[in-house]
Amino acid sequence: MATDPVCKMKVDEKKAAATYEYNNKKYYFCAVGCKEKFAKEPKKYLQKEK
Repeated sequence: MATDPVCKMKVDEKKAAATYEYNNKKYYFCAVGCKEKFAKEPKKYLQKEK
């Protein structure tokens, strides 16, 4: 299971609504809306991981 970096929901990689590759890493999203938010400001959401 992956964690959606925007809403922090657990996402099954095989059933993810959307994916996005950033800095050679693939991110999985529960919904297209979360992917679109991430695509606009990936650094904003990745800072929260640290």
